[in-house]
Amino acid sequence: MGIYGIDLFAGAGGLSLGARLAGLPIAHAIENNEAAAATYRLNHPETNVVESNISLIEPPPKKRGSKLILFGGPPCQGFSTSNQKTRNLDNPQNWLFKEFFRFARALKPDWIVLENVKGLRETAQGYFEQQIHKQFERLDYAFELWALGAIDYGVPQKRIRLFFIGRRRGDIPQIPNPLSSRPVTVKQAISDLPELSPGAKIDELAYRDGTCSDYARSMRQHLKKCTGHLVTTNNKLVLRRYRHIPQGGNWCDIPPRLMSNYTNLSDERSRHTGIYRRLVWDEPSVVIANFRKNMLVHPQQHRGLSVREAARLQSFPDNYRFAGSIGFQQQQVSNAVPPLLAKAVFSQLIAYS
Repeated sequence: MGIYGIDLFAGAGGLSLGARLAGLPIAHAIENNEAAAATYRLNHPETNVVESNISLIEPPPKKRGSKLILFGGPPCQGFSTSNQKTRNLDNPQNWLFKEFFRFARALKPDWIVLENVKGLRETAQGYFEQQIHKQFERLDYAFELWALGAIDYGVPQKRIRLFFIGRRRGDIPQIPNPLSSRPVTVKQAISDLPELSPGAKIDELAYRDGTCSDYARSMRQHLKKCTGHLVTTNNKLVLRRYRHIPQGGNWCDIPPRLMSNYTNLSDERSRHTGIYRRLVWDEPSVVIANFRKNMLVHPQQHRGLSVREAARLQSFPDNYRFAGSIGFQQQQVSNAVPPLLAKAVFSQLIAYS
């Protein structure tokens, strides 16, 4: 008996890539964003990609004689702790998990994997977490919530994601065992990538000469060069700000005279440590989040991260290509589930299928 997957809210395909690395073929994927769907097609040519609003789509027939893992991550921006304006019951994006369970009711998959950010548990005093639990109960699925740190599964990033795991028949296995090795640092993850300037636009470049870490080697996969060396263009004022930020520092290290255009610095909500945060070479990265809001800074070079550097920190291999403008590519990378984290989840489920 075979096993396959269907990916809802597929984005750029981080969950699907992790599933494939675990040995799970993906039959169908649904994604409404044009650039993200183009990225998914580019890297998953064997999967049928439906580019449409999920509410307009009927679930595909389930394959007879095969087990199905239905998985996906409904839009999480409304649950993000950095989003305080629409992190509430009124944001329609926060209700798209109901479309996920519409598919689950129709398909009756053997496994359900619903992924989201840890902020979902805190939104509206836990209301959405409770609603998701009720959906599992109505379908009569055993379920558990796994809160997993990407750093524990080979991802060079301090990122926690929630995985609601449901099983139609049988118990839920324990969470995947963390890797025993030390966390991968930013230096190990990206130091072999080319030196770049703000506004860099040459997409494909060769790697730096010299040795590279085991992690970097696993990302390169014998390539001589790779794509994604695109960096946001900054004005002179922003470039001056970069020079005042030490590794591990943030906007608080920038002299006030260079921050005069920030009119709300006294507002506590603006005091987000991710703003102008410079990464530390010898530590894992902080969360790769919205590029424009967080403005993460390279540990040594006075610029923001390139698309490829962010992808490395998310554990996308270098042969994974991103479609669309630099802004769309940046958003796809930051929204994605780290593939190595997803691989750990799917490997555990397949082992118990």
